[in-house]
Amino acid sequence: METAAFETDLSLFKYDNLEQLPPAYRDLDADERTERIESALETLGDDVVILGHNYQRQEIVEHADFIGDSYQLSKEAAQSDADYVIFGGVTFMAESADIITDDDQSVILPSMEASCPMAGMAEALQVDAAWAELTAALDDDEEIIPITYMNSYADLKAFCAEQGGLVCTSSNAHKAFEYAFEKGDKVLFLPDKHLGENTAHRLDMADETVEWDPWDAEGTDAADAVENDVILWEGYCQVHERFREHHIKSIREDYPDANVIVHPECRREVVEAADVSGSTSTICESVAEADPGETWAIGTEIHLTHHLQRWHPDVNVVPLCGDACMDCNAMRQIDPNYLAWVLEELVAGRERNVIEVAPEEKELAQVAMDRMLEI
Repeated sequence: METAAFETDLSLFKYDNLEQLPPAYRDLDADERTERIESALETLGDDVVILGHNYQRQEIVEHADFIGDSYQLSKEAAQSDADYVIFGGVTFMAESADIITDDDQSVILPSMEASCPMAGMAEALQVDAAWAELTAALDDDEEIIPITYMNSYADLKAFCAEQGGLVCTSSNAHKAFEYAFEKGDKVLFLPDKHLGENTAHRLDMADETVEWDPWDAEGTDAADAVENDVILWEGYCQVHERFREHHIKSIREDYPDANVIVHPECRREVVEAADVSGSTSTICESVAEADPGETWAIGTEIHLTHHLQRWHPDVNVVPLCGDACMDCNAMRQIDPNYLAWVLEELVAGRERNVIEVAPEEKELAQVAMDRMLEI
């Protein structure tokens, strides 16, 4: 039953969205598009830098100056002298780049449809309401510290800074927890409950967690929630949440010697069943350092798996489940036709889809990110 429902959900996904493009860009064939992108890049020269997230399709990353995860790419943009930063990612990533780049650099998102569903699961009004309930339920001598995963909007990062909290990545979430418990008594972790739960397990705090569902009016009472040390926001990555234990079982049947590696945004039971759990960097490094002929089954977004297959042909890199199962619909909205459009608009002197974080919000979000760097 679970598999059938899962397939139905996937059939509803919208993988390409070209309706917002000017008509002349909707039907470009691959050769013409590549030629026009390369021509625009030649004209723009050092004035533009293209960032390609690991989860982007090959037609995007082949034009990228840098390929990596979101925060790594933002740092590359900040260190460049380019006037224009084209971010082949999703909205929160472009926001992060705008936060840490110079004011005279413009960050452009090729398609405004590329909006991370998980980031949208923790909106400001919901978080403010939850915070009011939770803090009111605390004892007078208790303090709760919010932590947000990097995969969140700038306003949530700013909120965490205001409340004494910080940002984390999947590789340093445990350090963020330690920082928070040095400052306060409890942690509110947003927006990814799976990363929060897996981090709590890593710190031997599995029995001290509770989920907070902002959509469930009859859910956990605030007074009951604050009896726990770790409160997990009801949010998740729609790609990593799809992986199941039976996917790992099937891989082990097909590839008995396979090493299974998954992202810590996956469900707890999937992480427990895997051989390795780690950030995108850990996944990439594991495959890069593998011996020729080894098999690595990857539990993360499918385009990174495809990149690893191309980059390391001597290693047998296989997806943990089918291509559709591992596809990020938000990333798919960055169609290469959009890249051609925003580049040619820059050549014509027009900036499209500029991502700008409000100054006060930007300053606070930077504080939350600086605290992460301190740890």
